[in-house]
Amino acid sequence: MTQSPTTPLPADSPHGLAAVEREIAHACKEARRDRASVTLIAVSKTFAADAILPIIGAGQRVFGENRVQEAKGKWPALTQAHPGLQLHLIGPLQSNKAKEAVALFDAIHSVDRASICEALAKEIKNQGKHPELFVQINTGEEPQKAGVAPQDADTFIAACRDTYGLSISGLMCIPPVDQAPAPHFALCAKIAARNGLTNLSMGMSADFAVAIQMGATHVRVGSAIFGTRTVPHN
Repeated sequence: MTQSPTTPLPADSPHGLAAVEREIAHACKEARRDRASVTLIAVSKTFAADAILPIIGAGQRVFGENRVQEAKGKWPALTQAHPGLQLHLIGPLQSNKAKEAVALFDAIHSVDRASICEALAKEIKNQGKHPELFVQINTGEEPQKAGVAPQDADTFIAACRDTYGLSISGLMCIPPVDQAPAPHFALCAKIAARNGLTNLSMGMSADFAVAIQMGATHVRVGSAIFGTRTVPHN
């Protein structure tokens, strides 16, 4: 039986999937939210198909990848063999990869600059595909990290809509590793609310329960499901 992306998975799911599902369910209960309001994105970056197949077999339908090229190498065969999967790009996107990204991904979480908006608008028109788009907010204003600065978010979101004709689904953020995540999640939620956005891609393996408490609609969980990451082969 094919499950929807938000359907809770069986208790005997492989690897860490069952534990993650239990924690999501508990966090939703604590926040007085419906479990179906949170989409679990299983982050499969660096993992080969043989590690992903058991997770698909357990009923997980939404997966996340960081790199267009890596996803292009393993997901077309998986999606062909397993209809109904959704693939999300959760890592940085380069303008010259926009064509491949629009063709391959159902959602892109890293819209953060004008050149990306222009490239995506062109490919969405050319391909007739409309991936769900999230604007990435650099809540900690970290120079090494992608994303729009919080003070520039309203202007950028307006430009996405009015200048480039993009339909923005929500916001994404990655809090600084050395800071408490809750204030960053709260800031992201505040920006989303005043811009009429209901979707929030927030929370990873270490803090997704906190993110759910703060309103996350999408949580990006990798190591808690798949275990220790491997180094991809060149």
